Amino acid sequence: MSPPDAHARTPSGLARARALGVPFDGAPGPCNAITDVPGLEVGYTTLIAGDGPLVLGRGPVRTGVTAILPRGRSGVLDPVFAGTHDLNGWGELTGTHRIDSAGLCGGPILITNSMSVGVVRDAAARWLATSQDPERMMDLMGLGMRVVGETYDGTLNDIVGQHVRPDHVVAAIEGARPGALELGSVGGGTGMICYEFKGGSGSASRTVETAVGRFTLGVFAQANHGLRRDLIVAGVPVGRLLEAPAVRPVDCGSIIALVATDAPLLPPQLRRIAQRFGLGLARTGAIARNGSGDMFLAVSTANPGTLAATDGLRQASFLHDVHIDPLFEATVQAAEEAVIDAMVANRAMTGRDGITIPALPHDRLCDLMRQHGRL
Repeated sequence: MSPPDAHARTPSGLARARALGVPFDGAPGPCNAITDVPGLEVGYTTLIAGDGPLVLGRGPVRTGVTAILPRGRSGVLDPVFAGTHDLNGWGELTGTHRIDSAGLCGGPILITNSMSVGVVRDAAARWLATSQDPERMMDLMGLGMRVVGETYDGTLNDIVGQHVRPDHVVAAIEGARPGALELGSVGGGTGMICYEFKGGSGSASRTVETAVGRFTLGVFAQANHGLRRDLIVAGVPVGRLLEAPAVRPVDCGSIIALVATDAPLLPPQLRRIAQRFGLGLARTGAIARNGSGDMFLAVSTANPGTLAATDGLRQASFLHDVHIDPLFEATVQAAEEAVIDAMVANRAMTGRDGITIPALPHDRLCDLMRQHGRL
Protein backbone atom coordinates (compact mmCIF):
# COMPACT_ATOMS: atom_id res chain seq x y z
CA MET A 1 0.00 0.00 0.00
CA SER A 2 1.48 3.37 -1.04
CA PRO A 3 1.86 6.10 1.61
CA PRO A 4 -0.98 8.33 0.36
CA ASP A 5 -3.33 5.34 0.42
CA ALA A 6 -2.15 4.33 3.89
CA HIS A 7 -3.02 7.80 5.20
CA ALA A 8 -6.55 7.53 3.80
CA ARG A 9 -7.46 3.85 4.16
CA THR A 10 -6.54 0.72 6.04
CA PRO A 11 -5.22 -2.33 4.14
CA SER A 12 -8.78 -3.76 4.01
CA GLY A 13 -10.08 -0.51 2.49
CA LEU A 14 -11.76 1.07 5.53
CA ALA A 15 -11.69 4.87 5.35
CA ARG A 16 -9.55 6.68 7.89
CA ALA A 17 -10.41 10.12 9.23
CA ARG A 18 -8.08 11.83 6.74
CA ALA A 19 -10.08 10.30 3.87
CA LEU A 20 -13.13 12.19 5.18
CA GLY A 21 -11.15 15.43 5.30
CA VAL A 22 -10.90 15.65 9.09
CA PRO A 23 -8.06 18.10 9.78
CA PHE A 24 -5.24 17.03 12.09
CA ASP A 25 -2.08 18.88 13.04
CA GLY A 26 1.40 17.61 12.24
CA ALA A 27 3.07 15.57 9.50
CA PRO A 28 2.41 11.80 9.61
CA GLY A 29 4.95 9.19 8.62
CA PRO A 30 4.57 6.98 5.51
CA CYS A 31 1.88 4.71 7.02
CA ASN A 32 0.58 7.12 9.68
CA ALA A 33 0.95 4.31 12.21
CA ILE A 34 3.20 3.26 15.06
CA THR A 35 4.93 0.94 12.59
CA ASP A 36 6.55 4.02 11.03
CA VAL A 37 9.05 3.79 13.91
CA PRO A 38 11.90 1.82 12.27
CA GLY A 39 12.06 -1.81 13.32
CA LEU A 40 8.77 -1.82 15.25
CA GLU A 41 6.28 -4.59 14.37
CA VAL A 42 2.60 -5.15 15.21
CA GLY A 43 0.58 -8.37 15.02
CA TYR A 44 -3.07 -9.22 15.64
CA THR A 45 -5.20 -12.23 16.41
CA THR A 46 -8.89 -11.42 15.92
CA LEU A 47 -11.57 -13.78 17.30
CA ILE A 48 -15.13 -13.44 16.01
CA ALA A 49 -17.52 -16.38 16.35
CA GLY A 50 -21.17 -17.08 17.12
CA ASP A 51 -24.33 -15.01 17.47
CA GLY A 52 -27.35 -14.81 19.72
CA PRO A 53 -27.77 -15.22 23.47
CA LEU A 54 -24.75 -15.34 25.75
CA VAL A 55 -23.71 -18.85 26.77
CA LEU A 56 -20.80 -18.67 29.21
CA GLY A 57 -17.80 -20.45 27.81
CA ARG A 58 -19.27 -20.79 24.32
CA GLY A 59 -19.89 -17.25 23.08
CA PRO A 60 -20.64 -15.19 21.17
CA VAL A 61 -16.95 -14.30 20.86
CA ARG A 62 -15.79 -10.79 19.93
CA THR A 63 -12.24 -10.42 21.24
CA GLY A 64 -8.55 -10.92 20.43
CA VAL A 65 -4.99 -9.96 21.25
CA THR A 66 -2.52 -7.39 19.89
CA ALA A 67 1.26 -7.82 19.99
CA ILE A 68 3.70 -4.92 19.64
CA LEU A 69 7.43 -5.63 19.36
CA PRO A 70 9.42 -2.38 19.67
CA ARG A 71 12.53 -3.86 18.03
CA GLY A 72 10.72 -6.54 16.05
CA ARG A 73 11.08 -10.27 16.64
CA SER A 74 14.80 -10.16 15.85
CA GLY A 75 15.37 -7.69 18.69
CA VAL A 76 12.91 -9.04 21.23
CA LEU A 77 15.65 -9.72 23.79
CA ASP A 78 17.13 -6.24 23.48
CA PRO A 79 15.26 -4.14 26.10
CA VAL A 80 14.17 -0.57 25.44
CA PHE A 81 14.13 2.41 27.75
CA ALA A 82 10.55 3.03 28.92
CA GLY A 83 8.30 5.17 31.10
CA THR A 84 4.68 4.88 32.22
CA HIS A 85 1.84 7.13 33.29
CA ASP A 86 -1.51 6.35 34.91
CA LEU A 87 -4.06 9.02 34.07
CA ASN A 88 -6.63 6.90 35.92
CA GLY A 89 -5.36 3.53 37.10
CA TRP A 90 -8.70 1.70 37.04
CA GLY A 91 -7.36 -1.29 35.16
CA GLU A 92 -4.31 -3.44 34.56
CA LEU A 93 -1.00 -2.93 32.80
CA THR A 94 1.34 -5.64 34.04
CA GLY A 95 5.10 -5.25 34.38
CA THR A 96 4.98 -1.54 35.16
CA HIS A 97 6.56 -1.85 38.61
CA ARG A 98 9.73 -3.07 36.94
CA ILE A 99 9.52 -0.31 34.34
CA ASP A 100 9.03 2.34 37.01
CA SER A 101 11.97 1.00 39.02
CA ALA A 102 14.49 0.33 36.25
CA GLY A 103 13.16 2.26 33.25
CA LEU A 104 13.36 -0.84 31.06
CA CYS A 105 10.86 -2.81 29.01
CA GLY A 106 11.72 -6.18 27.46
CA GLY A 107 9.91 -8.65 25.24
CA PRO A 108 6.63 -8.16 23.37
CA ILE A 109 4.00 -5.71 24.61
CA LEU A 110 0.49 -7.18 24.44
CA ILE A 111 -3.08 -5.86 24.76
CA THR A 112 -6.22 -7.96 25.21
CA ASN A 113 -9.46 -8.08 27.21
CA SER A 114 -9.74 -7.76 30.97
CA MET A 115 -10.22 -11.48 31.68
CA SER A 116 -7.37 -12.72 29.49
CA VAL A 117 -4.39 -10.86 30.96
CA GLY A 118 -3.05 -13.93 32.75
CA VAL A 119 -3.11 -16.33 29.81
CA VAL A 120 -1.60 -13.69 27.52
CA ARG A 121 1.23 -12.95 29.93
CA ASP A 122 1.99 -16.65 30.47
CA ALA A 123 1.84 -17.42 26.75
CA ALA A 124 4.27 -14.60 25.98
CA ALA A 125 6.69 -15.90 28.60
CA ARG A 126 6.40 -19.40 27.15
CA TRP A 127 7.00 -18.11 23.63
CA LEU A 128 10.15 -16.36 24.79
CA ALA A 129 11.34 -19.50 26.58
CA THR A 130 10.85 -21.73 23.54
CA SER A 131 11.73 -19.43 20.64
CA GLN A 132 14.84 -17.65 21.85
CA ASP A 133 18.38 -18.68 22.74
CA PRO A 134 17.88 -20.09 26.29
CA GLU A 135 21.16 -18.84 27.74
CA ARG A 136 20.78 -15.31 26.41
CA MET A 137 17.13 -15.21 27.42
CA MET A 138 17.94 -16.12 31.02
CA ASP A 139 20.58 -13.38 31.11
CA LEU A 140 18.07 -10.77 29.99
CA MET A 141 14.74 -11.90 31.44
CA GLY A 142 15.37 -9.97 34.65
CA LEU A 143 15.58 -6.71 32.71
CA GLY A 144 11.88 -6.59 31.96
CA MET A 145 8.68 -8.35 32.97
CA ARG A 146 5.96 -9.14 30.43
CA VAL A 147 3.82 -6.08 29.73
CA VAL A 148 0.12 -6.82 29.12
CA GLY A 149 -2.65 -4.22 29.05
CA GLU A 150 -6.40 -4.76 29.02
CA THR A 151 -9.74 -3.11 28.35
CA TYR A 152 -13.21 -4.58 28.93
CA ASP A 153 -15.12 -6.05 25.98
CA GLY A 154 -17.91 -7.80 27.93
CA THR A 155 -20.70 -5.73 26.36
CA LEU A 156 -20.21 -7.61 23.08
CA ASN A 157 -18.06 -10.59 24.06
CA ASP A 158 -18.35 -13.63 26.31
CA ILE A 159 -15.51 -12.20 28.35
CA VAL A 160 -15.91 -14.65 31.23
CA GLY A 161 -15.43 -17.49 28.76
CA GLN A 162 -11.77 -16.47 28.29
CA HIS A 163 -11.60 -17.42 24.62
CA VAL A 164 -8.07 -16.06 24.08
CA ARG A 165 -5.77 -19.08 24.19
CA PRO A 166 -1.97 -19.39 24.20
CA ASP A 167 -1.87 -20.24 20.49
CA HIS A 168 -3.72 -17.00 19.72
CA VAL A 169 -1.03 -15.06 21.59
CA VAL A 170 1.76 -16.85 19.73
CA ALA A 171 0.01 -16.19 16.41
CA ALA A 172 -0.15 -12.47 17.14
CA ILE A 173 3.54 -12.35 18.07
CA GLU A 174 4.66 -14.49 15.13
CA GLY A 175 2.44 -12.49 12.78
CA ALA A 176 3.86 -9.11 13.80
CA ARG A 177 4.99 -7.07 10.81
CA PRO A 178 5.98 -3.51 9.89
CA GLY A 179 3.99 -1.43 7.41
CA ALA A 180 0.39 -0.28 7.10
CA LEU A 181 -1.90 -1.35 9.94
CA GLU A 182 -5.49 -2.55 9.99
CA LEU A 183 -7.48 -0.48 12.49
CA GLY A 184 -10.77 -0.66 14.33
CA SER A 185 -12.23 -4.05 15.29
CA VAL A 186 -9.02 -6.08 15.15
CA GLY A 187 -6.81 -7.77 17.71
CA GLY A 188 -7.44 -6.81 21.29
CA GLY A 189 -9.69 -4.01 20.05
CA THR A 190 -12.20 -6.38 18.42
CA GLY A 191 -15.00 -6.00 20.96
CA MET A 192 -14.30 -2.49 22.22
CA ILE A 193 -16.55 0.60 22.39
CA CYS A 194 -15.37 4.22 22.22
CA TYR A 195 -17.64 7.18 23.01
CA GLU A 196 -20.56 4.74 22.60
CA PHE A 197 -19.55 4.02 19.00
CA LYS A 198 -17.65 0.97 17.79
CA GLY A 199 -14.08 1.50 18.90
CA GLY A 200 -10.95 -0.59 19.19
CA SER A 201 -7.46 -0.29 17.69
CA GLY A 202 -6.17 3.09 16.52
CA SER A 203 -2.75 4.30 15.47
CA ALA A 204 -1.01 7.35 14.05
CA SER A 205 2.50 8.76 13.67
CA ARG A 206 4.37 12.01 13.25
CA THR A 207 7.75 12.94 11.80
CA VAL A 208 9.49 15.36 14.11
CA GLU A 209 12.17 17.91 13.33
CA THR A 210 14.40 18.87 16.24
CA ALA A 211 17.54 20.96 16.50
CA VAL A 212 19.60 17.76 16.48
CA GLY A 213 17.81 15.79 13.75
CA ARG A 214 14.61 14.22 12.46
CA PHE A 215 12.80 11.48 14.40
CA THR A 216 9.62 9.44 14.13
CA LEU A 217 7.05 9.10 16.89
CA GLY A 218 4.07 6.75 16.70
CA VAL A 219 1.20 5.82 18.98
CA PHE A 220 -1.08 2.81 19.29
CA ALA A 221 -4.28 2.89 21.33
CA GLN A 222 -6.89 0.32 22.33
CA ALA A 223 -9.81 2.73 22.77
CA ASN A 224 -12.74 1.59 24.90
CA HIS A 225 -13.66 4.72 26.82
CA GLY A 226 -15.96 7.73 26.95
CA LEU A 227 -19.60 8.73 26.71
CA ARG A 228 -21.09 9.96 23.45
CA ARG A 229 -21.74 13.44 24.81
CA ASP A 230 -18.00 13.81 25.44
CA LEU A 231 -16.84 13.19 21.87
CA ILE A 232 -14.96 16.02 20.15
CA VAL A 233 -13.54 15.70 16.64
CA ALA A 234 -11.07 18.37 15.52
CA GLY A 235 -12.60 20.82 17.98
CA VAL A 236 -16.25 20.13 17.06
CA PRO A 237 -18.49 18.70 19.86
CA VAL A 238 -20.02 16.12 17.53
CA GLY A 239 -21.03 13.77 20.34
CA ARG A 240 -23.64 16.22 21.60
CA LEU A 241 -25.00 16.68 18.09
CA LEU A 242 -25.24 13.05 16.95
CA GLU A 243 -28.52 11.30 17.68
CA ALA A 244 -28.19 7.64 18.56
CA PRO A 245 -29.45 5.28 21.30
CA ALA A 246 -27.44 5.26 24.52
CA VAL A 247 -25.04 2.35 24.87
CA ARG A 248 -23.51 2.92 28.30
CA PRO A 249 -25.24 4.77 31.15
CA VAL A 250 -21.85 5.47 32.75
CA ASP A 251 -18.27 5.66 31.49
CA CYS A 252 -17.01 2.20 32.45
CA GLY A 253 -14.46 1.64 29.69
CA SER A 254 -10.73 2.18 29.44
CA ILE A 255 -7.90 3.04 27.08
CA ILE A 256 -4.43 1.50 26.91
CA ALA A 257 -1.86 3.29 24.78
CA LEU A 258 1.75 2.89 23.68
CA VAL A 259 3.93 5.73 22.41
CA ALA A 260 7.10 4.67 20.59
CA THR A 261 9.89 6.74 19.06
CA ASP A 262 13.35 6.33 17.61
CA ALA A 263 14.41 9.53 19.36
CA PRO A 264 17.04 8.78 22.02
CA LEU A 265 15.25 9.41 25.32
CA LEU A 266 15.88 8.33 28.90
CA PRO A 267 13.20 6.78 31.16
CA PRO A 268 12.28 10.04 32.97
CA GLN A 269 11.81 11.71 29.58
CA LEU A 270 9.68 8.81 28.37
CA ARG A 271 7.48 9.09 31.44
CA ARG A 272 6.85 12.70 30.42
CA ILE A 273 6.08 11.58 26.87
CA ALA A 274 3.54 9.06 28.23
CA GLN A 275 1.88 11.84 30.19
CA ARG A 276 1.34 13.84 26.99
CA PHE A 277 -0.81 11.07 25.52
CA GLY A 278 -3.43 12.16 28.04
CA LEU A 279 -3.44 15.66 26.55
CA GLY A 280 -4.16 14.25 23.10
CA LEU A 281 -6.87 12.05 24.59
CA ALA A 282 -8.44 15.14 26.16
CA ARG A 283 -8.65 16.74 22.71
CA THR A 284 -11.13 13.99 21.81
CA GLY A 285 -13.26 14.83 24.85
CA ALA A 286 -12.13 12.27 27.43
CA ILE A 287 -12.12 13.29 31.09
CA ALA A 288 -10.87 10.00 32.66
CA ARG A 289 -13.91 9.32 34.79
CA ASN A 290 -13.71 7.12 37.89
CA GLY A 291 -14.51 3.88 36.06
CA SER A 292 -12.13 4.39 33.14
CA GLY A 293 -8.68 2.80 33.21
CA ASP A 294 -6.43 5.15 31.25
CA MET A 295 -2.84 3.92 31.29
CA PHE A 296 0.02 4.79 28.96
CA LEU A 297 3.49 3.44 28.18
CA ALA A 298 6.23 5.16 26.18
CA VAL A 299 9.38 3.51 24.79
CA SER A 300 12.46 4.55 22.83
CA THR A 301 13.99 2.18 20.28
CA ALA A 302 17.24 4.16 20.23
CA ASN A 303 20.44 2.90 21.87
CA PRO A 304 20.23 -0.75 20.74
CA GLY A 305 22.55 -3.10 22.58
CA THR A 306 23.19 -0.62 25.38
CA LEU A 307 22.04 -3.10 28.01
CA ALA A 308 24.08 -6.07 26.81
CA ALA A 309 25.39 -8.13 29.71
CA THR A 310 29.07 -7.15 29.55
CA ASP A 311 31.52 -5.77 32.06
CA GLY A 312 32.45 -2.12 32.24
CA LEU A 313 30.65 1.15 31.81
CA ARG A 314 27.75 1.44 29.39
CA GLN A 315 26.94 4.54 27.35
CA ALA A 316 23.64 5.81 25.92
CA SER A 317 22.85 8.90 23.88
CA PHE A 318 19.87 11.04 24.77
CA LEU A 319 18.12 14.17 23.63
CA HIS A 320 18.56 17.19 25.88
CA ASP A 321 15.32 18.37 27.46
CA VAL A 322 15.57 21.70 25.64
CA HIS A 323 14.86 19.79 22.39
CA ILE A 324 11.96 17.63 23.64
CA ASP A 325 8.99 19.93 22.99
CA PRO A 326 8.48 18.79 19.36
CA LEU A 327 8.11 15.23 20.64
CA PHE A 328 5.57 16.36 23.24
CA GLU A 329 3.60 18.08 20.50
CA ALA A 330 3.81 15.05 18.22
CA THR A 331 2.50 12.80 21.00
CA VAL A 332 -0.55 15.01 21.53
CA GLN A 333 -1.26 15.21 17.80
CA ALA A 334 -0.86 11.48 17.13
CA ALA A 335 -2.88 10.50 20.21
CA GLU A 336 -5.84 12.58 19.06
CA GLU A 337 -5.79 11.11 15.56
CA ALA A 338 -5.35 7.50 16.74
CA VAL A 339 -8.43 7.68 18.97
CA ILE A 340 -10.58 9.20 16.22
CA ASP A 341 -9.35 6.63 13.67
CA ALA A 342 -10.25 3.79 16.06
CA MET A 343 -13.88 4.82 15.46
CA VAL A 344 -13.77 6.10 11.87
CA ALA A 345 -11.97 3.03 10.46
CA ASN A 346 -14.63 0.72 11.80
CA ARG A 347 -18.04 -0.84 11.26
CA ALA A 348 -21.07 -1.52 13.45
CA MET A 349 -20.85 -4.79 15.37
CA THR A 350 -23.49 -7.09 16.86
CA GLY A 351 -22.36 -9.25 19.74
CA ARG A 352 -23.82 -11.23 22.59
CA ASP A 353 -27.56 -11.11 23.19
CA GLY A 354 -28.01 -9.25 19.92
CA ILE A 355 -26.41 -6.07 21.30
CA THR A 356 -25.38 -3.82 18.41
CA ILE A 357 -22.85 -1.01 18.73
CA PRO A 358 -23.16 1.52 15.88
CA ALA A 359 -20.26 2.82 13.87
CA LEU A 360 -19.48 6.52 13.93
CA PRO A 361 -21.58 7.74 10.95
CA HIS A 362 -19.26 9.20 8.31
CA ASP A 363 -21.86 11.27 6.45
CA ARG A 364 -23.27 12.88 9.58
CA LEU A 365 -19.78 13.51 10.93
CA CYS A 366 -18.80 15.30 7.72
CA ASP A 367 -21.99 17.38 7.80
CA LEU A 368 -21.24 18.56 11.32
CA MET A 369 -17.62 19.33 10.47
CA ARG A 370 -18.76 21.44 7.49
CA GLN A 371 -21.30 23.30 9.61
CA HIS A 372 -18.50 24.28 11.99
CA GLY A 373 -16.05 25.25 9.23
CA ARG A 374 -13.69 22.35 9.88
CA LEU A 375 -14.05 20.47 6.60
